[in-house]
Amino acid sequence: MTTATADETPVVFDDVYMSFGERDVLRGLSCRFPRGKISVILGGSGSGKTTILRLIGGLIHPRRGRIVVTGQDISQLSETEMYGVREKLGMMFQGGALLDSLAIFDNLAFPLREHADMTEADIAAEVHRQLTAVGLSEVDDLLPRQLSGGMIKRAALARAIITKPEILLCDEPFSGLDPISVKRIETLLSRINRQLRITMLVSSHHIPSTMRMADEVVLLRPDGAVTGPPAQLHDSPDPRIAAFFNEEFDESFEGAEMPGERGHATSRWVGA
Repeated sequence: MTTATADETPVVFDDVYMSFGERDVLRGLSCRFPRGKISVILGGSGSGKTTILRLIGGLIHPRRGRIVVTGQDISQLSETEMYGVREKLGMMFQGGALLDSLAIFDNLAFPLREHADMTEADIAAEVHRQLTAVGLSEVDDLLPRQLSGGMIKRAALARAIITKPEILLCDEPFSGLDPISVKRIETLLSRINRQLRITMLVSSHHIPSTMRMADEVVLLRPDGAVTGPPAQLHDSPDPRIAAFFNEEFDESFEGAEMPGERGHATSRWVGA
């Protein structure tokens, strides 16, 4: 892979297969996630949305195929070899994954104390800068259990970006939130993307937010994936794709074969 390609597409999946036991999750997935953009990974339950994020983080290895992150094939890297790659990644976990026994301030300070050569004064300034950026104040001494669901998501986002990653992985950031909190997290992600130009990969099933915030969508299907801008997929000539984006997706379609036609003007077919 050339440097130019790595610069343009920091995350590339090339014919990736992944299974758990006898269950195939990804079958020949090929897709690219463009630099500095928000890419949303959509799909039905069990389609492999979170699996893609875990593969990028090197938490699991594909059965076959290549996964390239910032120009490096990580498909079979060891845990030690992944350290350098993970320094470029931030992760916003679905449930927040804040450390229950630590106050919010210490949750955010922890990665800086572990990995950054900073004084405590500088760490405190950076923690407060990131908390302010996500709209949280006066939460330094609170424990995660004392925060609302929306506040936990915002604190988790602040911790995910505090090390200034090149790539931010967000696993279902809207799950379990009321509509107002969904809009708040959506706005924060969009603003952070614009201001910091972080490449964002967001697994989600929330169609309205996807339509508003995504630059690119990867829609996972049993027989492959379709990618493209959300507006184009929303207006796809394939009624099953259009139905998904209109929140009328029928699980009975999960086993149906997708049409053989490729190269629609409104989308790009990838995978097998």
